Amino acid sequence: MDEAPYQQALEFAQLAHHDQTRLSGEPFVSHPQAVAATLRDWGLDQTAIIAGLLHDTVEDGGATRDDLVKQFGEEVALIVDGVTKITGIHLTGSTEEQFVENLRKMILVMAADLRVVLVKLADRLHNMRTLQYLSPAKQIENARETLEIYAPLAERLGMGKVKGELEDLAFPYVYPDDYRWLKSYSAPYYKTAGKYMEKVRRDVHSAISSAGIKNALVSARSKHMYSLYRKLLRPENNRDITKIHDLMALRILVDTPEQCYIALGIIHKLYRPVPYLGVRDFIANPKPNGYRSIQTNVFGPEGHIAEVQIRTYAMHDQSEMGVAAHWHYSAAKSAGASDEKLEKGHVEVSDKLSWVKQLVSWQNEITDSQEYLTALKFDALQHRNLVFSPVGDVYDLPRGATPIDYAYAVHTKLGHQTGGAKVNGKLVPLNQPLHNGDVVEIIIDRKRTKPSHEWLGFVVTTTARHHISKALKN
Repeated sequence: MDEAPYQQALEFAQLAHHDQTRLSGEPFVSHPQAVAATLRDWGLDQTAIIAGLLHDTVEDGGATRDDLVKQFGEEVALIVDGVTKITGIHLTGSTEEQFVENLRKMILVMAADLRVVLVKLADRLHNMRTLQYLSPAKQIENARETLEIYAPLAERLGMGKVKGELEDLAFPYVYPDDYRWLKSYSAPYYKTAGKYMEKVRRDVHSAISSAGIKNALVSARSKHMYSLYRKLLRPENNRDITKIHDLMALRILVDTPEQCYIALGIIHKLYRPVPYLGVRDFIANPKPNGYRSIQTNVFGPEGHIAEVQIRTYAMHDQSEMGVAAHWHYSAAKSAGASDEKLEKGHVEVSDKLSWVKQLVSWQNEITDSQEYLTALKFDALQHRNLVFSPVGDVYDLPRGATPIDYAYAVHTKLGHQTGGAKVNGKLVPLNQPLHNGDVVEIIIDRKRTKPSHEWLGFVVTTTARHHISKALKN
């Protein structure tokens, strides 16, 4: 990055925020500086970083939009405009109509320039890190907003690291009693798991080195607290931490996809795989948000189950930075990195944004505020399950989705002609919720020309509900 434009923007921000302070007592400009530093860490381009430094200068500072355009160009001003619009989104303190209207604006802004949302995520991340300076009511409001909107948004953008930190920062404020319980309950288990995984890490590192895989990095990672909390709440776990197999997990980073599969073979030779948990190959079948890794569970020393995650360094960057890796990729390419090296870990940003385009199309189709809010919060930003077609295509559906939802995700005509369904080779009712990893096969009834009205009683996706309602109306 050219430092001269950055210094110019910093001086502009300092002047615009002259004499302003944050509740912490720090100069106000320390906040946009932190936002810009985060965007730089994510590998974004110079325009986004400068916009991050200037994102509050019009709304909270003494600058005008014309000042921004004159000194930094229309592109920077447009990003700052977009961030200002998104900042207007509040879960509380506004009517539902105002809230939904702001959400609609956010989606349109995202579709126009995704950097707007990335600046806003960096802004929210720093605000959450300094949440202790706000009033208790504002702490809860911002934390709940983060859990319901911004953390799921980061997940859909493939930014796993950001999503995890946002959730963990919000958790103590939204669920303080459960947070204190989990922190106390999990501490001894994390300590034991840490010692155990260190032994596994040493054994795996030795085996991989002996096999001649150079430049491999083997490390252990802890499960995020809020992610653990959500998993413990599932009925099958019933708050029993001994049923959680990925409290600590091993991560192996290598240079090439071929080495990922070699490493998998080494792991399975060293430790027996757990048959009922299986191998999840998200390199051959990437998740819709671009996530790629091989995940396996093995019986480690003393018979304890350990989760192992294998990916390339490029795939790791993709998983941590998500769509931000697009700009990181472009910068690396302009710096002279070869296409071959970059393509090994790169997934085009457009591949991850089909859901954003879908939300834009819903704007024209869904006029009712409550229906649109439901579509966004409980479809687009809901926890997702990955299900597979019989030939291995991956479909990303919200939790609670049924075979009918799956059929409409594949094709409208397939949905209309659904006569039955098989999940993992067994016939199931059409209203049975699908689970992560299910293989779904739709049995076609070619005599059927329209859907059943009963399906509206159990489908959960906006796509399915829209096509069923439209067909029945016609």
